[in-house]
Amino acid sequence: MPNILMVVTAADSIALADGTDHATGFWAEELVVAHRDLVAAGHSVTVATPGGRPAPVDPGSLTAEGVGDADRAADYAAYLDRIAPALAAPAVLADLSATDFAAIVLPGGHGPMVDLAFDADLGRLLVDADREGRLIAPFCHGPAGLLAATRPDGSFAFAGRRLSVFSDAEERAGGLGEATPWWVEATLAERGAVIDDGEPWSSHVVRDGTLISGQNPQSSAAVTAELVAALAATAAA
Repeated sequence: MPNILMVVTAADSIALADGTDHATGFWAEELVVAHRDLVAAGHSVTVATPGGRPAPVDPGSLTAEGVGDADRAADYAAYLDRIAPALAAPAVLADLSATDFAAIVLPGGHGPMVDLAFDADLGRLLVDADREGRLIAPFCHGPAGLLAATRPDGSFAFAGRRLSVFSDAEERAGGLGEATPWWVEATLAERGAVIDDGEPWSSHVVRDGTLISGQNPQSSAAVTAELVAALAATAAA
């Protein structure tokens, strides 16, 4: 079965608009659901970060309050324990080639706003993957990583593409609020992406060719299911 590249943030804090630091990382539900469902479908998953630095979990995503259910939070923590070696010593983005993977997956959490959005190695991988027709599946704050994808002429590789992302309305209501240092949805739109969001906190997946995106943590299972189906269709073609 195809190998999937899961690009994860290595940032464990984000500087807020007021200059204070806020603990962050990847959002547990998003990484766990995507990783578990891809493995269950028979795919291998390579976790990678900028510089191969350890991938930290957002501490808020392992609390009953953050998840909405204590049992689910415990389930996510247990799964993360099982894949701890991959998170502690991930692959180095700079060492990878898009041609070695059938798809690139970018789960969220606020961490991608700190590193992935500006990472040249991720940008190279995304531009190459898009050119080669590989599947790209960012969701929640993961689409922030798309901003790193700049072509040699300076243009944004995903300008004109339809996608979903953690909306600015959700950010204001249940994210970092007005303390957010920059707005992912608005920035993607400014760069030329065509934003297609659903109702806040609803599962919403958008497919535009090889780009499969999801809006929020609630979209984790649906975007992964769409990716698994797309991988199966590609393999059968």
